[in-house]
Amino acid sequence: MSIISPLIILLSLYISIHITGYVQADGCCTSRSKLDNSPNFLIIVADDLGWSDISPFGSEINTPNLQMLANNGIRFTDFHTASACSPTRSMLMSGTDNHIAGLGQMRETIVLNPDIWLGKPGYEGYLNDRVAALPEIMQDAGYFTAMSGKWHIGNTRERLPANRGFDESFALLGGAANHYFSKSTNAVLQSGYVHNFEYINYTSLEDFYSSDYFVTQLINALKVNNEKKDQPFFAYLPFTAPHWPLQAPADLIAKYKGMYDDGPTVLRQKRLAVQHQMGLLSADAVVSPVYANSEEWEKLTPSERAFSAKTMEIYAAMVERVDFSIGRVIDYLKESDQFENTFILFMSDNGADGIDMENVSILSPTQTNQSFNNSYENLGNKDSFIWYGPRWAQASTAPSRMTKGYITEGGIRCPAIVHYPKFDKTLNISHEFTTVMDILPTVLELANVSHPGTVFRNRTVVTPKGKSWVSYLLSSDEHVHHVHTETDFIGWELFGQRAIRRGNYKAIFIPNESNTSKWELYDLSKDKGESINLADQQEDVLKELIDAWFAYEVEMGIILPEDAWSVRYALTVSGSLGIQNNSSPIETNNIGIINHIDFYLSPSAIILYFFLFF
Repeated sequence: MSIISPLIILLSLYISIHITGYVQADGCCTSRSKLDNSPNFLIIVADDLGWSDISPFGSEINTPNLQMLANNGIRFTDFHTASACSPTRSMLMSGTDNHIAGLGQMRETIVLNPDIWLGKPGYEGYLNDRVAALPEIMQDAGYFTAMSGKWHIGNTRERLPANRGFDESFALLGGAANHYFSKSTNAVLQSGYVHNFEYINYTSLEDFYSSDYFVTQLINALKVNNEKKDQPFFAYLPFTAPHWPLQAPADLIAKYKGMYDDGPTVLRQKRLAVQHQMGLLSADAVVSPVYANSEEWEKLTPSERAFSAKTMEIYAAMVERVDFSIGRVIDYLKESDQFENTFILFMSDNGADGIDMENVSILSPTQTNQSFNNSYENLGNKDSFIWYGPRWAQASTAPSRMTKGYITEGGIRCPAIVHYPKFDKTLNISHEFTTVMDILPTVLELANVSHPGTVFRNRTVVTPKGKSWVSYLLSSDEHVHHVHTETDFIGWELFGQRAIRRGNYKAIFIPNESNTSKWELYDLSKDKGESINLADQQEDVLKELIDAWFAYEVEMGIILPEDAWSVRYALTVSGSLGIQNNSSPIETNNIGIINHIDFYLSPSAIILYFFLFF
């Protein structure tokens, strides 16, 4: 039974009623006025980009615009996020922990485990009303607010970007989508986009590529605002690249042909060597070994190696295209004489995605080839569907341990660059521990805007947990001012994995199938790869950190599953695809757009559903 026609009808009905029929609620009570000399803000987020994937962090990939920002700004080598996308985005928008902001787990994980989390505070599956969102605060302060790109923190009418503080927004509501669209692309793939409150149909759109189009939309919005000459801007540019499916312009893919023929291990070693040369890693830094169930490079056949190398070539092309697109925004800011007064922050939302999706049966080559053209010659085109796997991903996260979905450094330590001429450029490389929660208080302090406290737009809200970087960045001595002190504890939890950090000590707990996991302890000042477990040698430090994590659990209202192994990231991916049973109802209740639709899931239908909601 085909789902395509009825699904299109249902989606169109829902969106036309609940989105285009929206009337903006009362909220902002502060009149807008020109804010003389106030800085502009541009926050850029790459999707699933690894720590070493751009040239300022040791990559061979051509990223001249990010290199320029880094050369004239500051690279943060110890910047941290959540281990997956929507929790990170909730922290960015709120300045507080994801368990407070509504994404205690990814919405997809909540839907798959409703008995554990559905309806619980902090697990709404969207950016909740307990937080004052950064664009809302900036909007009330008189800023023009605009975004273009991936939202992923709310897709019902009340939770759209246009209702969380953005004057102008073009957004992908879900977590992933094709990077290309054309008249021939199935309409189901297009249903997750909105322009402000209007559903966008791409069947008539030519020459769409995600990174290009997002930037075009943002520049257009900034141009309109600049013509008014009455408001500084807060702009948010969250790309969907280089998140799979790996797709990029053919000329860029060809540029990287042959560059990865030696395999992921060699690539990883080359990047590590460059990181040492650049001062990103100390000479004695301990790096992580590679963990993967997939075949080692040496055991692959020549055709398998060629196929795998091309996936990395496409990934590199996607990263370069993101950089090129960022360059377009920079060029516009320079042409409009706004560049020098714009605070620019670039970051990734989590580590590179190393999930071995060939082990997800519905995404095996046999199944995907029924719905897509994954021939070697066609890889990277709009009708291909590929990923690059755990070994390439661990080259992307070098020197760290593991990848997206893990609470280890490979999942949560991300590249970050700040460019703002008023900061001390002599710093250039910062090894200061920072988190995504710090961005909101940093932006507010630079804008001279106060957080509203505990009451905002007639609702009770929490205050930020993050700390401003301004004093640290304005200081000529990074050893005098610190963002987080040696007594500050920062906690994480996602997919049942737990971590807590104080200073350079980090304790982690990663559930396993046999339920025999124990807390581990690492000194990140020496052991960036989390390879030397100090749990037995420094029991007092470990106990202090474990006690702090339990206090964090209570403070954040964390709900742990009894069987944490059963909610791991890989199962969120496979479960979201509905592969546990060939006939599976989608029941997203009040969280998603589709409610109580029963149908038989073909491979193509499952993948299309995943594009919309993961």
